[in-house]
Parts: sequence; C-alpha cells; structure tokens
Amino acid sequence: MDTTILRNRFREQFGHTGDLFFSPGRINLIGEHTDYNGGFVFPGAIDKGIAAEICINASRKVRLLAIDLKSDNYVEYDIDENEKPTQHWACYIFGVCKEMQKRGVTLGGFNSAFSGDIPLGAGMSSSAALECVFAFALNTIFADGRVDMFELAKIGQAAEHNYCGVKCGIMDQFASIFGKQGCLIRLDCRSLEYEYFPFNPQEYSLVLIDSCVKHSLGTEYNERRESCERAVALANRKFQNVETLRDIDYAMLDAVKSGLSDTDYRRSRYVLDEKERVMAVSDALNRGDYETVGKKMYETHWGLSRDYTVSCEEVDFLVGIAEECGVTGSRIMGGGFGGCTINLVRKTLYDKFTSKAVREYSKKFGITPKVYPVVIGDGTRKLQ
Repeated sequence: MDTTILRNRFREQFGHTGDLFFSPGRINLIGEHTDYNGGFVFPGAIDKGIAAEICINASRKVRLLAIDLKSDNYVEYDIDENEKPTQHWACYIFGVCKEMQKRGVTLGGFNSAFSGDIPLGAGMSSSAALECVFAFALNTIFADGRVDMFELAKIGQAAEHNYCGVKCGIMDQFASIFGKQGCLIRLDCRSLEYEYFPFNPQEYSLVLIDSCVKHSLGTEYNERRESCERAVALANRKFQNVETLRDIDYAMLDAVKSGLSDTDYRRSRYVLDEKERVMAVSDALNRGDYETVGKKMYETHWGLSRDYTVSCEEVDFLVGIAEECGVTGSRIMGGGFGGCTINLVRKTLYDKFTSKAVREYSKKFGITPKVYPVVIGDGTRKLQ
C-alpha cells in the first residue's frame, strides 16, 4: 500500500518521523469456525493490510491517530492506565499494550498514526492486522524483538478476547504474523504446528466479492462458540479427555445427540465436517487438484449457511451466482454475517463471473458489490 499520506499526516500531527511497520489482512481458503475448536485452518496473508508509523516519545503518554476515520480519530491516554478508551478502535491497541505488559515488556509512551486498505467488515481481519502491526512494532522498539512471533500472535488474540469482546481463535493473528508470499498455511490450531503449501495455480485466480453487508461479530460469534462448548462438555462427561470438538468423531457426537439442542448438534457436526474438508484440501493441493479444492469450498459455504447459520441472504446470492457461472469454488469467508465471498475461478471465466456478480447483485439488492483480486503476500514486517 502507498504510505505517503500516512507519513505526511504523522509529521503534521507529531512534528517528527518514526519507524514504519506493516501487517496484512488474510484470506482463509477453507477451515472456518474450526480454529477455536482445536481444528485446522488454511489461511494466507494478502497484499492489503494496515501500516503504522510509530516513535517513542519522552512521556508516559500514548498518542494515536486513526487516519482513515473522519471523526473521533485521535486518542491520548497514559500507558499505565487500566481503563480502556471509549473509542472501540483504540481498544485493540490498548489491549495489545496491556497484554505485552503482562508478559513483562516494559513500555513507555509513544506516538503513532496508522492507515489501511483492508475493507472494514469484509472478513479479511482488519482487527488482527491492527493488533499484529502494533504488537510487532512495540516488540521491536521497546523489547529489541525479544518476544517470539508465536507469542505476538497470542498477544493479538488475547487483546481481542480481553478488551474487544470477541473470543476469536488464533487463525487471524497467526496468518497475519506468519504469512509468506505465494503460500497458504495449514495450521493446526491445537498444537500450533503449521506447514506451508505453495499456492500458485496457473489457470485459476482468487477473487473476493464484497457483499457490502458489514458484519459485527460480538454476540453472534460468541453464541456459536458456546454451542460447540456445550457439545464438548457433554462429550467430556461421557468419554472424558475431550477438550474441544477436535477430540471427538461422528460416533461420539451422535452418542450425546439426545442431550443437545438441534442447533447445537448441527453446529457441532459442521465443525467435524469442516475438519475432514481441510484435510481433503491438503491432499488436493499436493496433487494440484483445484477442482476438488473448489468442491470442498462450496460444501463449506452451504454448511456455514444451513447448519452453522452464519451466512445471510446477500452472501448466499453471491455464491449462487458463482455456481451458475461455473466458478470452481465459492464460499463465505470470515466470521460470517456478511462480508466477502472467496472465489476460486478459472481465469477464462473471471470477467464473466465478476461482471455478472456485480450486475445481478446490484439489481437485486440495490448495492454495488466490490471486487478484490487477491495476491498472497508476506506477513507482518518493518518497512522502514
């Protein structure tokens, strides 16, 4: 992304320059709502993200400027304060600071401005990018990089849990930190073991179609997690040593079905199905079989829509258009309730599909969806 405006605004606001850092958003090819269930995910960092310029100041004050916001875009607080800011966007940074202090990092005051080109609410994890760019930057300037990269991802996740009200899994922050150009990452969310898979399909492109339905996770996201936790608690009473849905199979789930609501059962079964799909996609990528990858993406979408119930009419419509056009794979991406579809499309169909999606969606909903070609890029890093 072009950081010229960011650098100019930083100098205007603070009268000096700082160091520049970048953290990307992410896509997730498959493996949705499996991270907090101890399962597998298949994310990759993208070329869109958040850049932050930051410099230590000679005080205990944190001064933050959110360039992309038109109002309420400046926050100042003491680094030792325990009461989080009233601006929600600042809570992510505040949380990162507090989580780093919990881990023994001595922080001082700093000035920072940040800006991004991740569409907000589109399911590309702008919040994780914001957390990770500040975790990485503060680790660099205050701790000489002593905090390891795994811990930085956990710091971002903890900030979201403890200060922003979303009990997210580790995938978003992990992908933002560990992204690698031209590769997707299969991450085991229980052991945090991971493997890079080259993703350079010659005949296909990845493209996101933004429904422009802006999701807010919060309560709905946490409710899905609680469904899974109820199934785990019941299975653990019957079988023991069950910590997450990763630890059970279909037979075990069916054995406790009578004690679950239909909603909790369907959501839990979706998670088991998704675990199988991720492994099938791993094998397919090793074979270069992108048709199987696409088939599994569709299965994931309709599971998320009908069983996990995190889709919406607008996103289902976009996936339906993809099916009509013969797109290889399509599904909702991210936590749900709006946002983008991720589409694996043959390059020969790309123009036909994207133009039809825009035309038909605009006609039905009166909203023009946005089209974002995806380039798989590197993870969090210092730019200058």
